[in-house]
This record gives sequence, C-alpha cells and structure tokens, in this order.
Amino acid sequence: MSDTVKNTALFAIIGVLILITGIMQSWNSALLILNMGLISAIMALGVNLQWGFAGLFNVGVMGFVALGGLAVVLTSVDPVGEAWAAGGTRVVIGLLAGAGTIVAAVMAYQNLAPGRLRSIVMIGILLGGFFIYRAIFDPGVAAVEAIDPAATGFLGGLGLPVLLAWPVGGLLAAGGAWLIGKTALGLRSDYLAIATLGIAEIIIAVMKNEDWLARGVKNVVGLPRPLPYEIDLQQSATFVERAQGLGLDPVTASTLYVKLGYSVLFSIVLLVIFLMAQAALKSPWGRMMRAIRDNEVAAEAMGKDVTRRHLHIFVLGSAVCGIAGAMMTTLDGQLTPGTYQPLRYTFLIWVMVIVGGSGNNLGAVLGGFLIWFLWVQVEPIGLWLMQLITSGMAEDSGLRQHLIDSAAHMRLLTMGVILLLVLRFSPRGLIPER
Repeated sequence: MSDTVKNTALFAIIGVLILITGIMQSWNSALLILNMGLISAIMALGVNLQWGFAGLFNVGVMGFVALGGLAVVLTSVDPVGEAWAAGGTRVVIGLLAGAGTIVAAVMAYQNLAPGRLRSIVMIGILLGGFFIYRAIFDPGVAAVEAIDPAATGFLGGLGLPVLLAWPVGGLLAAGGAWLIGKTALGLRSDYLAIATLGIAEIIIAVMKNEDWLARGVKNVVGLPRPLPYEIDLQQSATFVERAQGLGLDPVTASTLYVKLGYSVLFSIVLLVIFLMAQAALKSPWGRMMRAIRDNEVAAEAMGKDVTRRHLHIFVLGSAVCGIAGAMMTTLDGQLTPGTYQPLRYTFLIWVMVIVGGSGNNLGAVLGGFLIWFLWVQVEPIGLWLMQLITSGMAEDSGLRQHLIDSAAHMRLLTMGVILLLVLRFSPRGLIPER
C-alpha cells in the first residue's frame, strides 16, 4: 500500500467516525468534535515544530496556550473606563518601573567589571527598583480591582475585532517563548522539560491571581465572537424561514450554522499553518534544523549556532500554540484560567504528536483529530460497554455499580493503551517521518 493511499485511508477513518457521531448522537456534537479537532491539530503542529524539527522537549505547552487565550481578552474586550481612571495609569507605570529595574540590573552586570562593586550595584538596583515598583503598582491594582469587582474589576482590552486576537495570541506566546528560551534553552533536554513545565505553571498562577489583568478565577465571560450569536439568528425572520424551508428547527439550525462557521475559519487557519510548516520542513532551513536535531555536535562543527536556531524554532512552535489557544478561547466565549491543566494542554498534545508521527506535519494533524475524538468519545462508549456487560446482573450488584463507575476513568486508560500499542507496533507514529 502506498503512503498516499494509507494516509488517505487514515483521514477517511477520522471523517467516518465524525459522521457516525453526527448520525448516532447529534450533528452539534460532531461539529464540536471537528472544531476542537482542528484546534488540537494546530497545537500538535506547534509541538511538532519544536520536537519533530529540533528535538526540543517542551513540557510547558499549557502556558503558551493560556497566553493565547489571554490575548483574546487583551485584544477584543472593551476597555473599562472607570478602572483606567481609577488606577490604570499607575499600573502601567508600575510595570514599566519593574521592567526598567530588570534592564538596569542587566546593564550593570554587562558594563561593570566582575567583583564586589558589581554585586553591590546590582543588589542596590534590584532592591530599590523592587520597592519603587511595589509602591507604584500595588495602589493602582487595588484601585482597579475595587471597580465593580463582581462584573469587571479589571482594565479590559483594546476593543479590537476578535479575529485580530488570533495573531496577537501568537505574538504574545512568541514573546513569552523568547524570554523563556533566552534563559532555558541552554539546559539539557530533561532540565529544559522541568523548566518549561515550571514556567507554564507560573503563567497560569499569574493569570489566576492578577485580577486586574483578566479577572483571575472570576473569569471573563461573553467575549466577542467572529460569528453571530445563536439567539440573534433565531430572532431573524429570514434565517428562521430558511431553516424551516430545509426542514430544520431554527434553534438547532442556528447552532449548526455557528459551529459550521467556526469550522470554516479554523480550517483556513490550519491549512495556512500546515502549508507554511511543510514549506519550512522542505526548505534548507528545515533540513538544517533536522541536522541539528540528529547531531548537535556535528552541526556545531559545521559552524551552526545551535542555541540560536533552537530559540528560533522554540519561538515559532510556541507562537502556533498561542494562535490555537486564542482560537479555543474564542470558541468557548470565555477565559477560565482554572481550566488550564497539564493533562489536557500538555500531555494530550504530546500524545497526539507521538501517535500521529513525530517529525511529520501530516502525522501531527492526524494525531490531533484521532486523539481528540477518542478523548471525547471514550467515556460515553465505555459507559455503554459497561452497561452492556452488566445488563444481566442484579440492579443492586456491587460489581455492576463498580464497573459502571469505572467508565469515568476510561479516558486515561485508553490514552495509555493507545500510546503503548503505537510505540510497540509503529514506534515512529501512524504517519512516520520520511
């Protein structure tokens, strides 16, 4: 069987599974799986750029996805005028003072000769700058968070169209990746993994606790959307007439219309990123990155700046994850920092890349769709299976109740089994690198 036929068959299987979901469950469920599969495929492409192209073990994917989600709030939400009047200027000045302190300390380190004087100057700059920063920043934050905390209590955003938040999410994640990469990419792979995981947790902790930024754990709801709200469509006489003409309930038709609209938008983004990743893979730059991945010592001997190239690919992969994070927050219509968990936004993405095929962009896309479908459907399928197995048991049977309750844990078991099977029988993934 040729690779083209095999790959086509694998994607056809995914399509059939989604169609079966629409027929057996509902088309709303099928479209939701499709939309989240498209977003997951983009996340997998971002991780594949880092691991498949350059061998960078980034376990902080969750942090870059969260930065993409934050970008939606900072870009598309209308500014809160009262909060800005109460303390917005002080917050900005305080942040600038903190950044200026860091810059001054770095300049002192670079320009002063090693010795006691440099240490004393740096300590003085850092301590003095810290107290100045807190003296300006803290009163501003208190004033902002005191403005109607039940509904706002934050500065808001720029009030721009929400589609602009997607590239902004990529830029914000890229900026964070650059800062992280400048300090962490010199570490060995296992230490890099620990560092990126810790930094991702710091990003989530900041988003949860800094209410002035994005309301923290109180969440930002009702985010702007690129598509109309379902209730608006249901109140449109033209839309209702068209839906009834197709034999559809207007409520169902409105949800299908919106989800299909997101499917089109997400498909366009996935296609653009996939084509760019393919072009990069086949370019001299892509061949250089894979040469560095396979043998860093030989690449350095050929005059390649390995650390700099690693920084490039780390920033690019994180930017792709940031775009996906912004898309997901737009689809959800809210930013909920408490939902960002390593299991969902790091471990699962890595499973997608490994199962699909590390180093192969098409494999990463396949893994994104397949693993997300299983992640969603395994629990209801497991519940149905357990009910079928226990159908002959007494209603009050302890074993029956235990088996039915165990269906809730089928997700993790299934992910582990799939990962083991793929690593045993196709260790390079379903669509391996060529």
